[in-house]
Amino acid sequence: MCGIAGVYGISDRSRFPEACGAVGRMVEAISHRGPDAHGVWMDDDEVVLGHRRLSIIDRREASNQPFIDSATGDVMVFNGEIYNYRELRPQLSGEYAFQTDSDTEVALAAMQVWGRAALPEFNGMFSFAYWNQARRELTLVRDRMGIKPLYYAHIDNMVLFSSEVRSLLASDWLERKHDPAGLADYLRYQTVHSPRTILAGVSMLPAGHWMRLEGEETEIGRWWDPAAAAKPQNRSREDELKRIREVLSRSVELRLRSDVPLGAFLSGGIDSSVIVGLMKQATEHRTATFSVIFNEGKFDESYYSRMIAERFDTDHHEIRLTPDNFLQAVPDALDAMDHPSGDGPNSYVISEATKSAGITVALSGLGGDELFAGYPVFQRTKLLWDQRWLGSWPKGLRKLIGGVYAAYKNDIAAYKKAAALAGDYFDLLHTYPLSRQAFLEPDIRRLAPHLAVYPNAVYNQLLEELGAKSHGEKLPMLGQVSVAELGTYMQNTLLRDADQMSMAHALEVRVPFLDHGVVAAVLSVSDENKWPHTPKQLLTDAFPDLLPREVIDRPKMGFTLPWELWMRNSLKPMCEEGLEALSEINVFAAAEISSIWDAFVQGSRRWPFSRVWSLVVLGHWFKKNRIT
Repeated sequence: MCGIAGVYGISDRSRFPEACGAVGRMVEAISHRGPDAHGVWMDDDEVVLGHRRLSIIDRREASNQPFIDSATGDVMVFNGEIYNYRELRPQLSGEYAFQTDSDTEVALAAMQVWGRAALPEFNGMFSFAYWNQARRELTLVRDRMGIKPLYYAHIDNMVLFSSEVRSLLASDWLERKHDPAGLADYLRYQTVHSPRTILAGVSMLPAGHWMRLEGEETEIGRWWDPAAAAKPQNRSREDELKRIREVLSRSVELRLRSDVPLGAFLSGGIDSSVIVGLMKQATEHRTATFSVIFNEGKFDESYYSRMIAERFDTDHHEIRLTPDNFLQAVPDALDAMDHPSGDGPNSYVISEATKSAGITVALSGLGGDELFAGYPVFQRTKLLWDQRWLGSWPKGLRKLIGGVYAAYKNDIAAYKKAAALAGDYFDLLHTYPLSRQAFLEPDIRRLAPHLAVYPNAVYNQLLEELGAKSHGEKLPMLGQVSVAELGTYMQNTLLRDADQMSMAHALEVRVPFLDHGVVAAVLSVSDENKWPHTPKQLLTDAFPDLLPREVIDRPKMGFTLPWELWMRNSLKPMCEEGLEALSEINVFAAAEISSIWDAFVQGSRRWPFSRVWSLVVLGHWFKKNRIT
């Protein structure tokens, strides 16, 4: 795990010193991602590449980056891991003379020998830049699931790229202005969906895509599609369970490859408990596990995490989170937030504690809910589909019923149901974007009256992924919901947050559930086999003897903090500071922001903490980065 940065297309040689200085600043801005080594390589005519290294595999100096093949002059800067590098190396050794044991050199050799055909051979999480000296061509690549970020910007016929937005800002070549369409997306979903970002002129390379830069040519292509990789077949449930068991066990085994200490996040829920159990089966070493515990009983999961830690004999660490110590951490958590997000700080404290315990790599249960139908959105979608006959009712009647219901309940869930009833379609393409929205369109119009109306990014993405003639159209319904979850909420919120919060502490987080083999296998399972009676049953039935029944049957909590309580008390001044900063951005209505805050403080069900917190975060982020 590392950080990369660079600039391509320096056709004006007089700007070369300026470009070198810009990349130097970009690399320094992401020093937290790689405290072990750093370097900058430059070609006299076109390109400058920079790197910060967090040493995980082959920690010798010879594996530092930028990594240069002395025989060809090819260069690579790489962030992430190729887990199956040991298996790929013998296939390349006849055509490439290896000098190190690093996975980065395997990636360079594969790109050199196989070209972009190498990408499907990689099992890992990564973003990298590969410079082909002979062809004078730069290729940027992002992994299948978007676990590792890669941002870029076009400036004066040049392309800047980096692992973080803050790095691009450090170049001093960007205007510090928000992107209106990105802002509209953030207000809807508490994040911005790739390829857009919150910054004007800055894009994110989508997951499973590559970008080729040669001369003045720019080409972007997709090299992996989860729906296309899934191949639904008429398997028995026993065969499906065996398959899930095999691919997930293999995924965990691969992610234990490391030359540094390794541990796991453990909430005591099904997903993290399965990962810890499989780690126990795959290694003789005692696993270090880390859990957040609270004084507030209804948020505390320590009973279950201790049960799992004892069952698998882990070296268990508990991080007690109180309002006071979290308040002390919040400024640092917000500073670590490279791109605004409504979810981010949840993983900041546990990442800090894990790194402080001497752990450099941690496995996470991220992805289990999205694949195995663990979220309420799966049940809601199934229910809406079963109730699609409501579409035959007159629209005026549906709007009337929805309006009365929303007025009576006066909470965000009721307003979403009213909006769904008032719509023209009850299919996934229309109901899913609504189910994930934080602010509905009338809210946005009041909150940001000077912001233009922009198309719904999630709807447009689902139209491409699940619409007519797409690969996703042929998947089972629950598989389609998973594609929606993986491509939107997972990639653009959870994975981005996991990266920016863990890398703030130079901690590498690995996610076995998002192995491409696991994803393809689970997406192809029929609804009947995936959810015969209860959510997550496919996962728990695949490992019937791994977890105690008490953990399997426990109510779902997720990794949450007692935000509502804290925001009205200890965090109140900080929240008001963020909202005040947001009020100064000219597209927002200061009076509406004040009204929302007052309603939240008074306990309005219409304004749950998550909606208000997303505005607090946005205000702090704009202020910190001097964005207008």
